[in-house]
This record gives sequence, C-alpha cells and structure tokens, in this order.
Amino acid sequence: MLAEQRRNQILNILDEKGAVTVNQLHRQLKVSQETIRRDIIKLASDNRLLKTHGGALLIDVVEPEFEARLEVNSEGKKAIGIAASKLVGDGASLIIDSGTTTLCLAEALIPRVSLTVFTNDLHVAGKLAGRNNNRVHLLGGEMIGNEGATAGLDTNTMLQNYFTDFSFIGASALDASTLLTDYSREIAELRGQMLLQAKVSVLLADSTKFAKRAPVRVNHMDQLSYVVCDEKPSMAIAESISNLDAELIIAKQVSK
Repeated sequence: MLAEQRRNQILNILDEKGAVTVNQLHRQLKVSQETIRRDIIKLASDNRLLKTHGGALLIDVVEPEFEARLEVNSEGKKAIGIAASKLVGDGASLIIDSGTTTLCLAEALIPRVSLTVFTNDLHVAGKLAGRNNNRVHLLGGEMIGNEGATAGLDTNTMLQNYFTDFSFIGASALDASTLLTDYSREIAELRGQMLLQAKVSVLLADSTKFAKRAPVRVNHMDQLSYVVCDEKPSMAIAESISNLDAELIIAKQVSK
C-alpha cells in the first residue's frame, strides 16, 4: 500500500471515530507502529489531523478557544442564562462551571444577593465577586490554555470539600447515545464531580452542541435535575434526557 493511500485510510478511520490510537491503527492497517507514527506526524504537519500522545484527533473535534466561542449563538446562550437563573433565589449556594454559556448565567445572576459561589472560571468569578454581599470562591488548579479557567486533580480535590444547593455545568457535545462528552479528560472529570456536589444539578446546552460527540464521556449524568437549552433537541436526545428523570427547559429568546 502506498503511503498516501494509507494516510487517506487513517483520515477515513478518524472521520468515523473522531479519535484513534496508534495501536488501533497498527492492528487495523497491519503496518508497524513506527510507520503509523510517521504517518500521523506527516498528516499533523499538513494540518489534516491533530497529533496527540499515543494517537490522533480530527481537527474538528478540538474545541474552539473561548474568545471564538463567545461569538457563537450568543443570543441563545443569553436566553439559557436567563432561564437557568430563574431557578436560583437570593442566598443560594451554587457551583458554576467554566464556559461561555455559564458566563451568560453569571451575568443573569448579577441582581441576586448573598450568593455563595464556587467556580473554576475567572470570568464567572469576576462577574459575581464584590457585589450584593456575594461570597465567591475560585477553585484552584492548573490554568487551561486561554480559557481563563482551572482544571485537574487539585481543582477536583478542592471541589469535593463543598456541597451546594445548585451546580450548573456547560456542554461541549451532546448526543442521544453517549449524552454529554468533552474534549478534555480533566474537564469531563470536573463536570462529573460538579454533578455530585449539589442537591440540584443543571446542564446548560445550547443548540450548537446537539448531535455532537467529543472523545471523553462525562459521568454521573443520572444526577441531573434540569437540562436548559435554547432550542428543542431531537426526539432521540429529548428521550435520553427524559430517561434520566431530568426536566427539559427550552429558553425563550427575546425577539429583536
């Protein structure tokens, strides 16, 4: 098999799976692992895939950076933030995840007083700290790229010390079969922990995340009480949410 044919096969396999390891490609294509590694390096240098430790990812399964995501479906995210904020009364304690949709929630919560907030997001902390007698705790840990947020073992360990009235987590990808998945193991584990630490757990998922799947599953989805979206998801996704005994809330967008 010619090298270009083999590399096209690698891309076809990635199109199917979204992520693949060197071992999987070695078994499937019946060539040496060293050959596979060279192919991945070549394809990565041509910007046709993303090289990872031990494998590769499709370019389009890498989550866009925070600033780029701010511009995507901004009205839908604002509507989700407003709808989710109605669940929260003055004096509540809550965990707020990092992300652009949870930032919209934080903006909608500005009128509330005496909130106790635990967050791994610097932007969220900045919206709610120093106003209305709020107490805001920033979860420590390693900073993630340009996200303005923390994640990792230290973040999870600190979070386990707190139990709150609400937790609000964001969505990177949501489909009917795997439900919530993420592009990062650290973020997936943190979101799963957030679901465990609250009496009422809420997923905020804007419609651009529907029918997408990222490489890492988020666990403890059975802890969800609400899923707030800007549009009605497919019947299959809605049924999966119903099977969790979670209530689906469709946020109403303000007409321009």
